[in-house]
Amino acid sequence: MAHLSPAVHLMWALITIMLGCFLVFHLWSFDRFKCLKWNHGPNSGAFKRVMTYSYLTSVPLIIVHAVGFAAIKYSYGFTVVPGLGILPTPYDLWSDTARSAILPLYLCFSFAWGLEMVTHLEELCFWLFLVNSQSAHSDWFRSPYFKTWAFGSFVAILYMPFITIFTREDPYKCEAYTFLAGSLGSLSLTIWFLPVLWTFPSFLEGLKGAEVDTNTLVRLTKFHELNCIRIVFRFLFTIGFVILGIDGVRPHQHINDKMFPTDLLAMIACIGCVVSSGITVVIFFPRSIEGEMAQKEQARESRRQSLLGRQGNTLQSNFSQDQHRFSHTTTRSEANHYRSHSRHNIRRTSMSGLPSYEVANGNGLRVPQRPMSKGTIDELELEHDLKQFSPAVTLQPNRRTRDGDVELGTVVDLTEVALAKHNSIMRGGNVNRLALNWRSPIGK
Repeated sequence: MAHLSPAVHLMWALITIMLGCFLVFHLWSFDRFKCLKWNHGPNSGAFKRVMTYSYLTSVPLIIVHAVGFAAIKYSYGFTVVPGLGILPTPYDLWSDTARSAILPLYLCFSFAWGLEMVTHLEELCFWLFLVNSQSAHSDWFRSPYFKTWAFGSFVAILYMPFITIFTREDPYKCEAYTFLAGSLGSLSLTIWFLPVLWTFPSFLEGLKGAEVDTNTLVRLTKFHELNCIRIVFRFLFTIGFVILGIDGVRPHQHINDKMFPTDLLAMIACIGCVVSSGITVVIFFPRSIEGEMAQKEQARESRRQSLLGRQGNTLQSNFSQDQHRFSHTTTRSEANHYRSHSRHNIRRTSMSGLPSYEVANGNGLRVPQRPMSKGTIDELELEHDLKQFSPAVTLQPNRRTRDGDVELGTVVDLTEVALAKHNSIMRGGNVNRLALNWRSPIGK
């Protein structure tokens, strides 16, 4: 962005830093950065690692590009150019150190844009696979959509840096071709996403007809609305750079030689880029406020039970010591009392007090039965239905931790795999399991 004003670069720097802060806060609230581990659970496959690290790498690269150019631009400010007026200082008047930083900063921007296209292409292919899936056993990793994403991602990561490297002789042309190549790729992906948004309401109606659980429908509806908002900001991001890129590669510029339209389009593109990236963070790493509140409450209850257990152990130890001292003083008197009354008690024992053979073997027992009322029958039927058709919950017993504390048992949800299998069998035989148990395009 060698020809943009310092204020535009400052805006890019501030807003991208805010995006980075939001990313850190969201990941901390999501799972305390556990999703960043290389081996995070049984579902940490190569696909999830590629998607997680590629997107999380693009944000710092954009921040480096914006902050670097903002520092250079404010170091040189504006200059009076004969025949053109007051303009940002051209790169020809920069020092050798500043000029040598242009290509690395452009490469950071092009790499970040290529990784962002990897993310957008994956989402497009994933939603196309989900909407067009006709079988409950369709495999995402064996579908042509996944192969399209793999090939497109390879092309996006290569062609963006190569265009920047091949046009590095003229920074203005390098910037224009980078804008044009990246914006055309992102704009095509954004346009291809429109049919998905158009058919998604009918897809949700089909899930309702298959009697998919309400929680899944709520999640899909929520993220469908987020995708609609994100598409609007993607258009703001890409269209502005398409205009600047097309005008920049022409022999005579009509927009790039004027400060106001150039800065306006760049600022609009900045807002679109940051907002769409923030929504992508929310979609890739969806937080569950109810689950977080339940975990905090469970941790608070565990700490309270641990504190009560320690206090109870202290009181019990004091009581046992007092009881031990008391037992020493009363042992002899109790022994003498037992010897004096034992013979008398044996004489008073008679055979009339023993139970009969039938009663001892249970034949003579008569247990009063509760009359079977209508309420009792309904309760039994309800209990039978819950046992047979409510697999979403299971009972977790009390467990002793390594510290010696007792973790109270509770009723917890089944695993995602088991719940998805049940939903695919009982409720929607033709509904893909990813739709029944959808959490994120990169998996939970």
